[in-house]
Amino acid sequence: MVETVVNRRMETGRANLEVFSEVLQNLAQTDKDIIVVTSDSRGSGKLVPFGDKFPKQIIEIGIAEQNLVGVAAGIASTGKKVFAVSPACFLTARSFEQIKNDVAYSDNPVNLIGISAGVSYGALGSTHHSLHDYAALRAVNNLIIVAPADNYETEQAIIHAASLNQPVYIRFGKKNMPYLVENGTDFQFGKGRIIKEGTDLTIIGTGETVFPALQAAEKLQSEYGIQAAVLSMHTIKPLDYDLISKFAETGKPIITVEEHSIYGGLGEACASFLMENNYRNRFKIMGIPDEYTVTGSQNEIFNHYEISEQGILTAAMKLLS
Repeated sequence: MVETVVNRRMETGRANLEVFSEVLQNLAQTDKDIIVVTSDSRGSGKLVPFGDKFPKQIIEIGIAEQNLVGVAAGIASTGKKVFAVSPACFLTARSFEQIKNDVAYSDNPVNLIGISAGVSYGALGSTHHSLHDYAALRAVNNLIIVAPADNYETEQAIIHAASLNQPVYIRFGKKNMPYLVENGTDFQFGKGRIIKEGTDLTIIGTGETVFPALQAAEKLQSEYGIQAAVLSMHTIKPLDYDLISKFAETGKPIITVEEHSIYGGLGEACASFLMENNYRNRFKIMGIPDEYTVTGSQNEIFNHYEISEQGILTAAMKLLS
């Protein structure tokens, strides 16, 4: 039965980028202040339909990411609701200074949309991976950082971002994602979702790692009788300290899983909070280690670094032993 539920969820999911494009089109129908600025990413960002419907509300900068952010900041300063769309690897590295100064420091409410994030570009290798973005942007004041786990979180993140007068960074991958709203709570930036309740350990995921975490948790339950809670920590900054505390207070082990370097991301954010507040749970950070990243598809890379269903299950069993 568990397997059937998991398969159904995956079959009903779409790529978060498709949902992003659809929601943006719906918003733009009644809000002419919605402006998209893109760096030669209409196709990869699923923005062709938006451009066709709203040609006066999209600006193509070309492959010039620093200019992309600068132009987006300038437009946002006039009161427009700007979505700056570009591959996450370039948006958050090449344009870091512009994000820091033109957007965050200048308090221009640009919605920075990092597409093909994490290892979504797979075979293109490390130059096209964004495994640094949480770490870099967490150090920038006045910037919300979000990685939706499913289509529901994507929809809500875009709606919230469009109505929020504050800089936001949202990252999306490329693959089809599940729809987990039946196990969710109302969406709010800075508030995680309990995807699955459990009392034996807690798995905290973000973005595209939440689904394999859920798969691992359901297999732990069906095969070993282990009740693992699964949290979607869609907002990396600000972190939901209340939710983390709720599960840390049980004293049970905690695992964090992210499509990011093990340095500076979700895991270290959770670890610093737990340590500073005298929690002593057994704890493990799962992500990409400090090495030259292997090349392959996203699934192959997930399997290699054990941020897959089986890898998370194995880590959980070791932590519980």
